[in-house]
Amino acid sequence: MQSYYDLLMQDVRFEEGLNACMNCGVCTAICPAAEFYHYDPRKLVDIVQTKDDDQISVLLKGEEIWYCGECMSCKLRCPRGNTPGLVVMALRTLSQKLGFFTESEKGRQQFAIKRTVGENIFKYGYCVATYAVNPEMHLEQGPIWKYILEHTRDVFERLGGKIDEMGTGPLRKIPEDAREELRKIFDVTGGTEFFEKIEEHSKRKASEMGLQFNSHGVDNEYFVEVYTANNNTHTA
Repeated sequence: MQSYYDLLMQDVRFEEGLNACMNCGVCTAICPAAEFYHYDPRKLVDIVQTKDDDQISVLLKGEEIWYCGECMSCKLRCPRGNTPGLVVMALRTLSQKLGFFTESEKGRQQFAIKRTVGENIFKYGYCVATYAVNPEMHLEQGPIWKYILEHTRDVFERLGGKIDEMGTGPLRKIPEDAREELRKIFDVTGGTEFFEKIEEHSKRKASEMGLQFNSHGVDNEYFVEVYTANNNTHTA
């Protein structure tokens, strides 16, 4: 098997994101995530530069690569033209392909994102469909969200929304042929296979954890665990 570094080199984002880090620490100094999480982009890039499989494996299976918000502040400030944010993207993708993302709490959340935002694209044509949000899963939004869902058409039509209607305007219904075209794009570009990998590795992890796992939807023990788990060790 190829080394993890060689696998990363096959990702154009990694090739463009890592030129020659001199460990100045500017990226960490400007990084918003480093302010709040146990996250240090300088250290992360330094580890990758070692090309050491054992050390890179720790990154791929750990929490740190999931803390980056991809704001790209690092790109603007690096004196050597590096972009740690792109390196993180490549690390995340490799972690997902190899199934290593299931070894960390934040990594396992990729399954929840796939089952919600990812599948919403095909169901509704939108990544986030406001009328499909379960308020019980978003208690931080308070009672107003439940009210909006109970009065969806009235609320959004007053704002110019076209709920479940063809034509133009926000929240309009996306035609089936357009959604089918999205599916074909995913098939051709490898997105469908990528989603299947996330499902495959997540199902294996659910079995290891002794949690129920359904092939579709969010009504299963593993999804709830992934979505709600918080060991309170992530923030600095």
